[in-house]
This record gives sequence, structure tokens and C-alpha cells, in this order.
Amino acid sequence: MKIGAMGWMLFFSLPLWAQEEETGLHQTLRDKFVEGGNGFMSVIAAVLVIGLAFCIERIIYLSLSEINAKRLMADIEKKVEEGDVEGAKTLCRETRGPVASICYQGLLRIKEPMDSIERSIQSYGSVQLAKLEKGCSWITLCIAIAPSLGFLGTVIGMVMAFDQIEFAGDISPTIVAGGMKVALITTIFGIIVALILQLFYNYILSKIDHLTAQMEESAISLLDVLGKVKS
Repeated sequence: MKIGAMGWMLFFSLPLWAQEEETGLHQTLRDKFVEGGNGFMSVIAAVLVIGLAFCIERIIYLSLSEINAKRLMADIEKKVEEGDVEGAKTLCRETRGPVASICYQGLLRIKEPMDSIERSIQSYGSVQLAKLEKGCSWITLCIAIAPSLGFLGTVIGMVMAFDQIEFAGDISPTIVAGGMKVALITTIFGIIVALILQLFYNYILSKIDHLTAQMEESAISLLDVLGKVKS
């Protein structure tokens, strides 16, 4: 929610800067939230919280999965060349992350033909990639839902504004402006939520791409090492 508040602050800082000392940012955000309608605004806020929860979980998981892959491969190569395959396996087991897991699977099949080792590494690499991307579909869903809910709130708000005009029997500028203001607030909030989650999602994708590149590079290095030992 802190991130969402920052988004609101950036959007409303210019028109409300003069009033900030009087009402305070917290009061302004609460007033805008209430003006947008507690129903739709609460749902959009819930989407923000859920999306951020998935983003934070993925960022923590991916950060813990990152290691110094080049140093790991150098240590594995040294142990394998010395004939200490069990030591290389132990090193992989004690190292976190998908790179070490892939190397361990390859070392388990060191006595098998190279084609079998390569297929095993590719298959297990696909499993590790699926683990890295776990939960990302929910983030994209939240990114798509947030502005859609905002637009839906705007449409419903416009319908309610026309109902007020019909009930009053007159097209009053006050009625029209008030109804449109309430309707558009939901769209603004929905777009801001989507933008916030999109930034986190792109950061997550960059970390996944980095780990995927490490996995591919390490798999090639491991195959080269095993090929030299078996030849």
C-alpha cells in the first residue's frame, strides 16, 4: 500500500501542493478514495495488495536463487578433473539456486552417455525455469484487472451521473461535473495500480532472464567438462 500511496502522491502533487499543509497527504488520499466509491476502490486496492504480495514473493525467491555461477563452475571443474565427483556433488547440494541443481543432475549421470546427460540437463532445466516463473501469471492477471476495474467503475459512475440528471430533470453542470469526477477517479487509481505492478513485473522478468542465461551457460560448461573427462 505504501507503493500505491507514492503513485497517488506523484499524480496529485501538482494540483494539491498548495493544500498539502492544510489537509495533509493522508487526508487527501482518504478523501479521493471515498469520492471514488468504497466498493470499486476497495476492490482495486485489494488487487494492488495481492499483486504486490506475488511480486515481493518472486523478488525474494529470485534474489535467493542468484549465485556466483562462474565461481561455482570453476570449483566443479576443478573437482571433476581431480576425480572428486562426490565432492562436486556435495558442492552442488550445498549451493542454493537452479544452476547448482542442474549441475547436480548432470553429475548424477556422469557414467551415462553424453546424449543422456544432455537430455537430463535440458529436462531439469525446464523444471527449474517453471519454478522461476511460478506466480508470474497472477501478477499479469492483476495488471490486466486493475485498469479494467477502473474503467468499469467509470462506466457505472457515468450511468449513475445520468440517473442523477434524469432525477433532477435538468442538466446541471454541478451534477455532471460531480458525477464525472467520481467516475474518473476509479480509472486513475486503476491505471496507477497497473503501472506500479508493471514496473515490479518487468524487474522480475529481468531477474528471470538473468538466471536463465546463467543456467544455459552453466549447462554448456558442465557438458564441456564432462566431455573432457569421459573422452
